[in-house]
Amino acid sequence: MSTCTTLSRELTEPLAATAATATAWLLLEQAGPWGAKALTESHLDRAVGRALDTAAAGTGVRVALIRRPGRHADLLPEAEHEVIVAHTRPGTSWVRRLRVTDPATLLDLDFAALGAGRHGGLGTEHHGDPIALVCTNGRRDRCCAVLGRPLAAELAAAGHTEVWEVTHLGGHRFSPTMLVLPYGYAYGRLSGAAAKEVLTATADGRTVAEWSRGRSCWERPGQAAEQAVRAATGEADAEALTLEQRPDGDGGWTVEVTHRDGRRWRVSVTAGISEPPRPESCGKAPGLPSRMDVTGVAAVE
Repeated sequence: MSTCTTLSRELTEPLAATAATATAWLLLEQAGPWGAKALTESHLDRAVGRALDTAAAGTGVRVALIRRPGRHADLLPEAEHEVIVAHTRPGTSWVRRLRVTDPATLLDLDFAALGAGRHGGLGTEHHGDPIALVCTNGRRDRCCAVLGRPLAAELAAAGHTEVWEVTHLGGHRFSPTMLVLPYGYAYGRLSGAAAKEVLTATADGRTVAEWSRGRSCWERPGQAAEQAVRAATGEADAEALTLEQRPDGDGGWTVEVTHRDGRRWRVSVTAGISEPPRPESCGKAPGLPSRMDVTGVAAVE
């Protein structure tokens, strides 16, 4: 049976510059079943889920539900929920953790500050293994469940202690997909071996270009430009590159990428479409997904 994932592979659709955009992530543990719109279709109180979504709008914070791999026994009402909050811009990335009994208390957070990189001493700093978030929400797309859940289980069985299933990372057709903290790089089309390589590299402060969809803190033109510079230079240090993007006046973007050693590049990016038509998710009508095309990379003296 053909799926959105198999079609995307067969058509060699590029992974680069397809990561969901967010400067910060608010991840709330909620076991039990998830619907397609998990914040309001799970055992989380619907009003709380709707209010969290509203509070995050326009702040750069992306809210998602997480749960441990395996059987999903419901959290009891009085149980504590694990909460992970992360900011992912290079040079200022951090991960904080806390536990709450009532998820409604998260509505007291300053979402604008979190999106801007200010945690205000929230919770405690995360130390230890990279945090792997594997998309497994089959209610959004069956590929995420069929491919994502076995990957999450394999990583957990291999001894990776910070593996979580997550409700939505975007890009179902690139399943299995995974976002890794603290740096916020998204990855797609992962095998178990590839995912383990990504986690080992992240622990060492590196990113892996082969399966990278981009760093989620950048908008899509910036994701494309960063990946192009990494391809041109072989740079793998996750925190080495920063960037600024601006419209070029012709419908594209000029992105200035700066290495922390002072080197700079000017990257030209245009928006294109992927042909022929294909469904962006299982069950959807065929469409023409947008893509970011790099048309030039020039070192700046």
